[in-house]
Amino acid sequence: MGVARTLSVALQGLRGSLVDVEASITSGLPLFKLIGLPDTSLAEAAHRVLAAASNSGCSLAQSRVTANLSPAVLPKHGSGFDLAIALAALAADGKVSAASIARTVHLGELGLDGRVRPVLGVLPAVSAAVAAGARRVMVPIGNLAEAELVPGVEVVPVVSLREAAIRHGGGLAPVEMEPLLAAPQSDRRLDEVDMSDVIGNEEAVYALTAAAAGGHHVFFLGPPGAGKTMLAERLPGILPDLDSRAALEATSIRSLTELGSVSGLVTRPPYESPHHTASAAALVGGGSGRIRPGAAVRASHGVLFLDEAPEFQTNALDALRQPLESGVISISRANQSAEYPAEFQLIMAANPCPCGMSGLSTEGECTCSPGRRRQYLSRISGPLMDRMDIQLQVRRLTPAQLRRGDEARGQTTAQLRARVAEARSAAAARFATETWRTNARIPSRWLTEGIGMLPHRVMAPLERHYDRRAMSPRGYMRVLRVAWTLADLDGASSPTVEHVCSAIALREGFTG
Repeated sequence: MGVARTLSVALQGLRGSLVDVEASITSGLPLFKLIGLPDTSLAEAAHRVLAAASNSGCSLAQSRVTANLSPAVLPKHGSGFDLAIALAALAADGKVSAASIARTVHLGELGLDGRVRPVLGVLPAVSAAVAAGARRVMVPIGNLAEAELVPGVEVVPVVSLREAAIRHGGGLAPVEMEPLLAAPQSDRRLDEVDMSDVIGNEEAVYALTAAAAGGHHVFFLGPPGAGKTMLAERLPGILPDLDSRAALEATSIRSLTELGSVSGLVTRPPYESPHHTASAAALVGGGSGRIRPGAAVRASHGVLFLDEAPEFQTNALDALRQPLESGVISISRANQSAEYPAEFQLIMAANPCPCGMSGLSTEGECTCSPGRRRQYLSRISGPLMDRMDIQLQVRRLTPAQLRRGDEARGQTTAQLRARVAEARSAAAARFATETWRTNARIPSRWLTEGIGMLPHRVMAPLERHYDRRAMSPRGYMRVLRVAWTLADLDGASSPTVEHVCSAIALREGFTG
């Protein structure tokens, strides 16, 4: 009869908190009671623990066990607490060392045969444990690779509960068992596509290069077959590799959303392209139980592409407005909240009308009335469109351009990526003492004060356009940010009149 304690981790978004897992064995009829605000899948841990312990040669079936997850006010989700609960109960029953388990954080789900299954979120959980002072973690062998990405911690992989008990001083003979490994996930990298595949559309390629160099958002308008999707799929390829902070964050997100997909740090920008039937929760995240990340979170430090943007639910599109400004997504529910990073580049593409034929050279192709065309594009709200730094019309290729084939091909992805890297290096050097690194993140005060303030003669075209076209203050600032990016691409120390005019043209590309 006694009480034993060990540790596990509860995740809220990418942030984790250490949880004390206590187990007490008392006299009475056999019972396994789990308390401490568990969700449904966690409440079922009692059945998994009893079966796994029995099939591992250390049965708890004749004991009255009370397991508590503390602090009780902290929501706890999933089956990742199984291993900690089982070892705390075994230590309370005297079958393993209570002192040994007290110094170790345990993560893992138990199968009924006693094997330990890999779980989601091991990388952010181990990171949180280390930040809280833990120096030893025990994880499923299927999660070993991602756990070892966190420095400063001893990682102990286990195949089964029996092996875990032996490592904590249990007097059991080793039994070889086949490890449970998560099925590998297919990598969604787009390395096989190249920007040189794009024939014609030099303006669109130039716009994408500027977007990559400055981290800007893009809206493409054009008929079906004009190459909007083709262009968007090639944007991740010209983006530079992720830095160490972004790589760890992107890998943590993948650990939280894709079981078995983490074998090393994610070094290339991710790419997400949800279907237009996606709900607001699917785009930004949510859920009635555990708050799960959406496509915008999975695209963090990469590209979120919304094809057929007007076909998305209006409330789903508008849910992106706040993270486009802040770079984070905060989701609150009655009993919990979660915050996820969302520093993505948004690329939206749309047809000019429901039938898609408006603006083609052939007379009579479009069957939509002017009112229907306006209504179709108005599904994308004005405030969301105001956040699109670059708005460009993509035109369908002519037969002459198609016949030119290889002669019409432009620069390769490798060439454009090198150019983008040079522009980003120039911006990073300029912002060496600041908290931001890309032009898209420049705060307004930097553009209107100090070294970021441009001379009146350079600003004159933008000021005239602002008065004439009723541009919003947000649009005004976004034009300036794009102008700085164009200057970086040209190797200029600051924007010129030509850069400002080009930025205005990119902003107003399909309306002017």
